[in-house]
Amino acid sequence: MGACLSANNGEPDEAGDRPSSGRSGRRGNAQAAQPALGKNQPLKHELPRWKSEGPITMGQLCSKRDEFWDTAPAFEGRKEIWDALKAAAYACETKDFELAQAIINGASITIPKGVLTDCYDELGSRYQLPVYVLSRPTNIQREDTEDENAAENTDADPGEEVVIKLRLSNGKDLKLTVRNRHTIRQIKQTLAKAENISSSQRWFYGGKLMQDKLRIEDTRVPKGHLIQVVLPYEDDDEEITTISNLEVKAPADSTNPTPVSS
Repeated sequence: MGACLSANNGEPDEAGDRPSSGRSGRRGNAQAAQPALGKNQPLKHELPRWKSEGPITMGQLCSKRDEFWDTAPAFEGRKEIWDALKAAAYACETKDFELAQAIINGASITIPKGVLTDCYDELGSRYQLPVYVLSRPTNIQREDTEDENAAENTDADPGEEVVIKLRLSNGKDLKLTVRNRHTIRQIKQTLAKAENISSSQRWFYGGKLMQDKLRIEDTRVPKGHLIQVVLPYEDDDEEITTISNLEVKAPADSTNPTPVSS
C-alpha cells in the first residue's frame, strides 16, 4: 500500500507532533494540546496547494473524501466537532472563508496555525484534516469518458423533459431543462457549454455527492428542490506541495498519515 498524505499541508510531521500513546493520531491528549489553545489564529484565506504523484481523478478524490468523513467520527474525537470541520472544509473549498470562520468560532475550534490541517476543540483534543479534503490537486486528471459517452449515446430514448434548479458556488441560481434519462455527466457538459465554465463540477443534494453515472430520473430530487453545484476554483501562483497517492491504509491512518519522503 502506498504512502499516505501528510496532514500539515503536505509537510512531514515532526516527531514531537505525534502522540506517544500509539493511538490513531486524530487527536492528542489534552495535556499535550493545552499550550496551543492560547495561540488561536484567524483562518487563512487560502487553500492548500498540492500535487499528487500518482494519477487521481475527481471521482477517486471524492471517494477518498467520503471515506475520511465516514470513518473520522468513529474513532477519537467528538462527532459534533467532526461535523463542524466537514462543513468548514466544504466552505473553504468554495472559498467562503467567512462562513468557514463562523463555523469554527461557533464550535469553539482553535486553529493555532490558521489552517484546518491542525486544530483543537475546547477540551484540548486534537483534530487533523488531510489536505485532500480541503482542496483538489493541481494535476487532477479528467475522467476517461469516451467509453461511457459511447454507451450513453446509444440510449435511443432520452426520456421526457424536466426542469432542474441549480445553485452554483459562484452564487448564481439557474433553471435547466434536461431529459430525465440523461446522466449527471451529460448535464454537467450541457451546463459547461451554457455558462462557459468547466465541466469538472461536483453536484450535491442533501449533503451527498451525486455520481456522474446517475440518471436524473434516479436522483429522486423533488421538483423545485435545489442541487448544489461546486465549481473548480481558479489556479493561482501559490507554492505547490507534492504529495503521494491518496491511498488510506486504514481508517485510523487517514488523518495521521505517514510522512512523505522528499
